[in-house]
Amino acid sequence: MASSSSLKAFVALCLLLVSSTNAQLSTSFYSKSCPNLSSTVKPIIQSAINKEKRIGASIVRLFFHDCFVNGCDGSILLDDTSSFRGEKSANPNRNSVRGFEVIDSIKTAVEKACPGVVSCADILAIAARDSTAILGGPSWNVKVGRRDARSASLSAANNDIPAPTDNLNQLISRFSALGLSTRDLVALSGAHTIGQARCANIRARIYNETTIDTSFAQTRRSNCPTTGGDNNLSPLDLQTPTSFDNKYFNNLVNQKGLLHSDQQLFTGSGSTSSIVSSYSNCQNTFFSDFISAMIKMGDISPLTGSQGEIRRNCRMLNKFGVYDL
Repeated sequence: MASSSSLKAFVALCLLLVSSTNAQLSTSFYSKSCPNLSSTVKPIIQSAINKEKRIGASIVRLFFHDCFVNGCDGSILLDDTSSFRGEKSANPNRNSVRGFEVIDSIKTAVEKACPGVVSCADILAIAARDSTAILGGPSWNVKVGRRDARSASLSAANNDIPAPTDNLNQLISRFSALGLSTRDLVALSGAHTIGQARCANIRARIYNETTIDTSFAQTRRSNCPTTGGDNNLSPLDLQTPTSFDNKYFNNLVNQKGLLHSDQQLFTGSGSTSSIVSSYSNCQNTFFSDFISAMIKMGDISPLTGSQGEIRRNCRMLNKFGVYDL
């Protein structure tokens, strides 16, 4: 029979392992292990946005699409191989998500500063915050401590990421499944105040829908013919396409939402229209709720403790399942 001291030691070890696995994210997670993390990341984001302002929106969107598939675990960053199909080739991502080279550049710089310490999942979360702030939006303290997934899900990426054709009930359902409220849905959708949409995703709205301003639809048709030009791009917010502000919500009130899913937030049969109106009237309210929603989304199913790994290259798994120097 095990001695009392042995049993206590065993229980203590079990509690330690449980605590490690269920470790919580923290804004100070890298304060000692990588104290210059923020100052390493931000200049690279700033440089990328200086070269192309659209890339800021792309980075924010990359974080969204990562978190909506099995949590914020960096799985969207994995490249396909001869024996592995990841999330990049999923319908919502193929020929659409971008910014991977920027994340690669950040990872290279961070590895020089603190090798084997910072996950790609955390780099993506910080990059999304910095992109938002640089383009005029709010900033916040990012909770970190995530580890990187050793797998990805093509099927989940195809099924779980909100689609531009979704109606209000579908949107609410998708967000609710991840613990995000209706208010979170509207606030996070406000990221569409920056970025662009492909013609293929707006054609049905600008030619067939009635809940759209006529002159706005006509303007959009000039760059999106009834056939062809599927990859032609149009700004999601025609007023200030590269500024993170509340003009997106003004557009919805005036039936100038570019995506069907966007306009549904104001014209769909639900309670979201009042939230849209409040954000349209007060940018500070939108910014405050956006911060809360981004932090909440960042908490979706993170890998912590001994789960996953810290990838040395965000595009591929480490050879031996741990950081191999």
